[in-house]
Amino acid sequence: MVRPVTRTEVRPKGVLLIVMLGFVSAIGPLSIDMYLPAFPAIADDLGVSAAQVQLSLTACLVGSALGGLVCGPLSDKWGRRRPAIAGLTAYAILSFLIAFSPSAPVLIGLRVLQGFAGGTGIVVARAIVRDLYSGVEAARFYSRLTLIYGLAPILAPSLGSAVLRFTSWHGIFVALGVLATLLTLLLAWRLPETLPVENRTEGGLGRTLRLAGPLFRDRSFVGYTVAQGFAFGALFTYLSNSSFVLQDGYGLSPTMFGLLFGLNAVGLTLTSQLNARLLNRFGTRPLLLAALAVQVVSGVVLVVSALAGALIGVVAGLFLLVCTIGMGQPNATALALDGHADRAGTAAAVMGSLQPAMAGALASLAGLGAIGTGVPMAVVILGAALAALVTVVGLTS
Repeated sequence: MVRPVTRTEVRPKGVLLIVMLGFVSAIGPLSIDMYLPAFPAIADDLGVSAAQVQLSLTACLVGSALGGLVCGPLSDKWGRRRPAIAGLTAYAILSFLIAFSPSAPVLIGLRVLQGFAGGTGIVVARAIVRDLYSGVEAARFYSRLTLIYGLAPILAPSLGSAVLRFTSWHGIFVALGVLATLLTLLLAWRLPETLPVENRTEGGLGRTLRLAGPLFRDRSFVGYTVAQGFAFGALFTYLSNSSFVLQDGYGLSPTMFGLLFGLNAVGLTLTSQLNARLLNRFGTRPLLLAALAVQVVSGVVLVVSALAGALIGVVAGLFLLVCTIGMGQPNATALALDGHADRAGTAAAVMGSLQPAMAGALASLAGLGAIGTGVPMAVVILGAALAALVTVVGLTS
């Protein structure tokens, strides 16, 4: 249902709000995945190993988790608008600085700070939606946001490759800085405050953080949040390992690899919008369970196909996996935040910090085996999908 609007609250409407919140949420995934095609060039330019360049990816994930934890509670105290604009401003400045990193240690340090600044995006966006909507309406709005932020991690490597055709790896971070600058100006111009003064928490940051206690005693919140972390971990495992599997292992050309990424993006878009249409008929939780069940099926298809060396099966399994994200994430987010309107920023912060932490840990497991065969990737994806489904069934009602 739509939450009643208080006297002092301004409710933004229309496509513009979806665009603003979608791109604010997409900043984090773009900063993580857009520079993946530039890893070899960065290693050569800075004279370091590939492992040191990959450490900058981990650094960004850590920074994103910390940024969400800090800025979510602050948005409950100060409102949504100021943290969103401050975070994007810092992100833009840090992106331009990263473009001129003289060494790997500087790159890694700046990536921690960039991740911290970008971590405010999805947390504040989720809190804004919860300020305005609840239940089915919230899930429907999150589905609309998926048109933008859900596609970001899938399209980001292709965008990075496109930038590399015209410039060096430095240009990727310049592009991120320009995007963040334009988005900051748009938010400063058109984003209203959605959290009324009378609904904000009082006192210092410590008191605000203590409000997180009830979240961890809420089995439903914990269940949906952890399940979403596992589900996103399955997706991130695909994103971080698919180039090795499909290009190095199965010999796909970069062009064909990019086409498959685009096909998966289309699948995610269609399922996210199908989810918005099915919500009134089936409800949020049944659609989430259906998405997680299909994700388990995709994991089984991937494991069987990888063991058999069947490329078509691997491609089909990955397509199914990505499609489930379009239906699963909006519903899991809405269900987790539904009972916490009074601490939406803190709740969104917990979700926003757990998700990249779980994703990074799961994706790293896939690198322990013979990555080119696709078997380690498939096993991790199946395990994460099963864990997500079991978590929802076991902890929520």
